[in-house]
Amino acid sequence: MPAVFSDQFPHPPLGSYLSLRGFSPTALSMALGSRLRALRTAAGVSAKEAAAEINCSEAKISRLERGQSPPQPGDVSCLMRRYGAVDELEDACELARRANEPGWWEEYGAVVPPWFDKFLGLQEAAVLIRTYEVQLVPGLLQTEEYAHAVTVSGVPLATLKEVQARVGLRKRRQELLQRSSAPTLWAVVDWPVLHRPLGGAGLMRRQLEHLIQISHSPNIKLQVLPPDCLAIGTPVTLLRFGLADLPDVVYLEHPTGANYIDKGEDTAQYRSMLDHLSMTALSPAQTLSELKKTAFSMR
Repeated sequence: MPAVFSDQFPHPPLGSYLSLRGFSPTALSMALGSRLRALRTAAGVSAKEAAAEINCSEAKISRLERGQSPPQPGDVSCLMRRYGAVDELEDACELARRANEPGWWEEYGAVVPPWFDKFLGLQEAAVLIRTYEVQLVPGLLQTEEYAHAVTVSGVPLATLKEVQARVGLRKRRQELLQRSSAPTLWAVVDWPVLHRPLGGAGLMRRQLEHLIQISHSPNIKLQVLPPDCLAIGTPVTLLRFGLADLPDVVYLEHPTGANYIDKGEDTAQYRSMLDHLSMTALSPAQTLSELKKTAFSMR
């Protein structure tokens, strides 16, 4: 039965993704997987029937539709035909090919754990990054020497080469904030972050001066949670992509891995939490004043 997308399925043409510059393989896998799931549902095809079409397990169909398994062009071609979506078959196969291309971060594979690889790909594609940090300055806003101090402290067994690679990765990640199509970064940090002299007072003063300078950027919104407000003990990052086939994703990191949450009812709760934190925190103007005062006190 042919799949027909009407107002009930307001998905953009798959070909529109091909013109997006800098769109990461990770995000392409998720977008294509989401579209395949929508097409399968519209065509009335069960996951079991889809699995039989490409001679795989239902678990693989689930991974494919959630963007957790690289889409193979041959599989995508078979599924698109089964779903009656032949008009977009060529674009879907091209997306599958691009989704299998390596991301720039793979050159840092020696210091990028598998669970972090997905985050790098998603961050690269986001149009909005909302983050709350408890212990440290957000990675995208760290100076090189602050990042070095964080790495030495956080990974004490790392060799000098590994430390340099981790710092290099962080610097490379920060380049996305300077792109012409840069995402908006909205960060809330807990009060102690500004007063914790990691690496010494001089290093921390220079980090604060960097925050003062970068906070004037139109795509960066920085707020500090004052000490009389109840803080949440876990860092949270929410990524938004601005595309119909990609839901918001919440990233929760812990010492040995990370959780990725994309169910609407769950991400809505984290979004509400971030909204509350931003309303409780100092305004960007008040935060700027606090940054200047704290940096001056470290002279």
